[in-house]
Amino acid sequence: MRYGLTVPLAGVPLHAQREYFTELEDLGYTDLWTAESDGTDGFTPLVLAAAWTKHARLGCAIFPAYTRGPALMAMSVASLCQAAPGRCVIGIGSSSNVIVENWNGIPFEKPYQRNRDLVRFLKRALDGEKISEDFESFSVKNFRLRVEVPEKPKILIAALREGMLKLAGRESDGTILNWLSADDVKRVTPIVKKYGEDREVVARIFVCPSSDTDQVRGMGRFAANAYLNVPVYAAYHEWLGREADLSETWEKWKAGDRKGAAAAIPDHVVDDLIVHGSPDECREKIQRYVDAGVDTPVLALMPMGMDPVEAARLLAPR
Repeated sequence: MRYGLTVPLAGVPLHAQREYFTELEDLGYTDLWTAESDGTDGFTPLVLAAAWTKHARLGCAIFPAYTRGPALMAMSVASLCQAAPGRCVIGIGSSSNVIVENWNGIPFEKPYQRNRDLVRFLKRALDGEKISEDFESFSVKNFRLRVEVPEKPKILIAALREGMLKLAGRESDGTILNWLSADDVKRVTPIVKKYGEDREVVARIFVCPSSDTDQVRGMGRFAANAYLNVPVYAAYHEWLGREADLSETWEKWKAGDRKGAAAAIPDHVVDDLIVHGSPDECREKIQRYVDAGVDTPVLALMPMGMDPVEAARLLAPR
């Protein structure tokens, strides 16, 4: 079983995390994964982890398919693979209109085609092929990667609903899941695995090792509110069957009532989407994701005032 953690750890300067990265590997975390939204970029912590760890597998959930051009993405991936040969997993996803369009000024158009085209391009580029082609979502003229990649990384497509899940199964080595319950995994995983049992399913799981249920739910509503009202995630949870649970939240958000939208998220939805409780209870809940079909759980810590290093220690695999 793989067991991952999201890095860098919050509240610690990036240059000061070497001893923590080393400790995480010693604690039994097999994977260190980054994310890319409004904090550190996805590559820099992984490059540091490549130098600071010996065996940990390194991945990102996710690199947005829009925010780097195809050639730059290929160069960045190849450079990471040379820094940590045989240890890299590349997560590609459409991200959201908020990150792509509102923050980066890039039109959020044709997400399905953009993911598909970028994955196809990366596979060919990492093989050293010279590429001149008009893909449906971008064009590339006369590009050849000048960096050798002897050990190709796994490429996974982040997916929410059925169309992208099928794309992940057909075109990539697996999928990355986000903001879903262990029971949701039972619905999602078979869509990917029907294209091959070797398709890897990675799930980013939000974890708060605290038994203060009321405080966790309050914090959880705030965190979930920022995601569940993004159009792609609202459509996702409607597809998963949460329309009745979240309709009031969506209505209040559209009306501009952000606090009311958060307050309207039911307790059981927070409990479904955020693992919390004692460290042992958290491990049991994480195991439910594995039992439902997740190959690699990647913990995203919500320490809620707790030292994130201590939280990582408490949640380490046993």
